[in-house]
Amino acid sequence: MERQIFDRQKPHNDLPLLPPDKDIESNPFILKRLVSASRALATVNGNLNRLPNPLMLINTLALQEAKTSTEIENIFTTEDELYKAISDTYKEANLNPGTKEVLKYREALWAGYKELKTNRKIDSDLIKRIFNQIKETTTGYRPPQAQVVIKRGESEFRPGEIIYTPPRGEGLIESLMDNLVDYLNNDEKYPIDPLLKMCVAHYQFEAIHPFQDGNGRTGRILNLLYLFSKGLLSQPVLYMSKFIILNKEDYYFKLGAVTQRNSWEPWIEFMLEATEKTSLLTNSRINEILSQMDSTLEYAKGKIKWYSKEVNEAIFSQPYIKPGVIGKIVGKTSRTTLTKYVNDLVKYKILRPSKDGVEVFYINDDLIRILEG
Repeated sequence: MERQIFDRQKPHNDLPLLPPDKDIESNPFILKRLVSASRALATVNGNLNRLPNPLMLINTLALQEAKTSTEIENIFTTEDELYKAISDTYKEANLNPGTKEVLKYREALWAGYKELKTNRKIDSDLIKRIFNQIKETTTGYRPPQAQVVIKRGESEFRPGEIIYTPPRGEGLIESLMDNLVDYLNNDEKYPIDPLLKMCVAHYQFEAIHPFQDGNGRTGRILNLLYLFSKGLLSQPVLYMSKFIILNKEDYYFKLGAVTQRNSWEPWIEFMLEATEKTSLLTNSRINEILSQMDSTLEYAKGKIKWYSKEVNEAIFSQPYIKPGVIGKIVGKTSRTTLTKYVNDLVKYKILRPSKDGVEVFYINDDLIRILEG
């Protein structure tokens, strides 16, 4: 039987419903990858439990994930801008557009995480809320008349060429998304390992392309939230976007191969490899942060009488810090006292001052070295 040629310029309205029509669970190469990825992911979860403050990675690893995920969409900002933006007194009006996009991604990720803590179910409303927060809009799925197409980027060979046209039609997006949500949540009907489900669902979400824009970022947030919803991650801090951006061509090629040739195996192997290597990188980052925290605490307590475990945790919760954060912890509000305290930290090279107009930020160079290494 002759294989039908896939037409990239026509809406992919015959996108198959989930589950895939292939027995991916019996593939020995996929199973080997699945074991390695599952083991690495479990180690991340164990490491997260070693953290003194469960949420201290919001402004470190989660921020790195947000930055890299937006870079995949060719939205850029600098580390310096980001670190200033998350400090407690920085004004939103001072932020560049790229920084605002990264912070919206992070806020959407953590809003979804908080919601799932009470309702461990990913539904259509949650997906729409994530998208709306990323794009600062109130719209839902794209309407049937929207002529949405995926084109090659300006830096690619044959820029502007249509490489994929997602499904389009009255009620079609809603029907496909209902199937996707059911696949994610109904483990009795679809009894498949959750890591494999994540790989399959990520393809399906990108193929449906349910929104006018922001699908890539929404899909990558869903990956982390799904792993959290299934108890595979206690926090959504896996730095998966770094692997994707380093292997961007492979990512899009294998994504397209599922659409054009029903080639599921290479795609799933790619996503499992991304999970494994990302887990190893995340573990390395957590270990380095914890080790540096211990070293800094021991050193600082030998030099500064007022230094404490709580202050140490605060200066490792974000790369740039303001004196007021330290003041709240030590119970001091006097400007003179706070100035003395931060001067102690500068004197012993625990923090470094950096002036930006009238603002002075105090930078933890040890933490930045780990995050950007």
